[in-house]
Formats: sequence, structure tokens, C-alpha cells
Amino acid sequence: MTRVAFQGVEGAFSEDAVALFFNEVQTLPCPDFESVFRAVEQGDADYGMVPVENSLEGTVAAVNDLLLENDLIIVGEVLVPVVHCLMVNPGSDIARIRRVYSHPQALGQCRSFLAKYPHWEKVPSFDTAGSARHVRDNGLPEEAAIASCRAARFYGLEVLREGIQNSDENFTRFFAIQKASRLLDRGDKTSLAFATRNVPGMLYEAMGAFASRGINMTKVESRPRKGRAWEYVFFVDIDGHVNDPKVAEALTDLVRRAAFVKVLGSYPRAKPLQ
Repeated sequence: MTRVAFQGVEGAFSEDAVALFFNEVQTLPCPDFESVFRAVEQGDADYGMVPVENSLEGTVAAVNDLLLENDLIIVGEVLVPVVHCLMVNPGSDIARIRRVYSHPQALGQCRSFLAKYPHWEKVPSFDTAGSARHVRDNGLPEEAAIASCRAARFYGLEVLREGIQNSDENFTRFFAIQKASRLLDRGDKTSLAFATRNVPGMLYEAMGAFASRGINMTKVESRPRKGRAWEYVFFVDIDGHVNDPKVAEALTDLVRRAAFVKVLGSYPRAKPLQ
């Protein structure tokens, strides 16, 4: 059976991404993103599933860094709606809650709801599903967690409120990654990273490699280049596959202009959420 590694414990939003992208698989929970990449690299998992950006909180910088540092390729993407639920041990109720556990981002994404209960202690935790497991293991009626409905079901917790996030436009984009010797032959989207030479106008010229050929850039952002103070790596998503003639021409042009170029993957774009 196909094995898929993800960061977190059972019930994590990353596991939701695995369920949406794959059919029947065996999952491998990992303590951190580095462990996900290592599991795929060493063959302990066939694929990894990692979050790359959230519609409210932005990019997951650690994952971008790992994509650049490792030789795994992106073979697909999936969008997961983030629906936060308040959950407790069975028999408790909202009046008994004194402490709420969750990942710091989840606590921030539920700020408006939590503001109604200023007497609750908000306790940051490693991840959302881990918070649910913690509440289950403690078995205390005064403790609650904010996590997914999947986590509530897995850990036998009772959902008191569903959809407590500040915005319904809260989605996380995940990449499926794989160890492979070549890119996928199919796809309509490409992710890459490059750095420019420290010469005036080089970033403009690099971007022009795509613009001059009518290639749409759907994402552009920069990250500090490790080991090179005040130099930056640009992460870019474009429409099209590397084998498309115009994309191939643009990449050839970019290689001539940039300090380095790394294609992270060409893959089918995520299905739009209904």
C-alpha cells in the first residue's frame, strides 16, 4: 500500500490533505517537516504531504526552504478548507472551560470567537490535532482544544462549536512531494526557485523572461538566501508545464540571466473548492 508521510499526529489538517489527494493509503505521522522530507528521501514513505501556504497566514517558510535544499519534486497540490472546531471531553460543556489548547496560528484564526471568553487561558501547542490528543489524554472537563472535526472524531471528543474561525475564506495549499529522477510528464502548473545576480535591473529582466512570452505568474515571493547575507531566493509559480514550448524558452532565458534556477515541479493544479 502507498505510504504518505505528513507532519503532525492523526487528525491533523495535513491528514485531511492526504485523504483529499490520494485514495486508500497508509499514513506516516512525523514530528516535523524535516522528518517528512527525510522519510520520503530514505524510502520510508512513497510520498510526503506538506503545507506550503495559507490564505490568511501566508507562506510556510520552512517548507519552501526544504524544497530548495532537497531533491524531492512536487507532483501535485491540493486545497484544504480550514474549519476550526471547539472540542471537549464528553460530558463537559462551554461553561466549564478554563483552558484552550491549539497551534498559535489556529488561536489567531479564531481570535474573534475567543475574545468572547476572556477568562479562558489560551495555551499554544505544537499542532491542532496534538492539542486534541492532549485534551483527550488529560481527561479534564475544564480543558478544550481547537482542531478539525476529523481530530474530534479520532480522539473521541465532543464538538461544542464548529466553524469558529474568523473567516470562511481560510484555505491551506498543500504539496504532494516524491523522490523521483524526473518531473511529471503531465501538468499545467510549475513551481520554481531562482536567485538573481547582484546587478541593477536583473530581477526585472528575470521576470521579463515570462512576461515577454505571455506566461502568467500566479505567485512570486522572496526568501533570504541561506549563507548569503542580504541575498534572496525568489519562489515563483507559473501557468504551464516545463515541456510547453514557451515555458521551456522562458526557463532557458532565465537560466542565462539568473545566478541559479531550480524547477521544483510541474504538476496538475489543484481542483477548485466547491
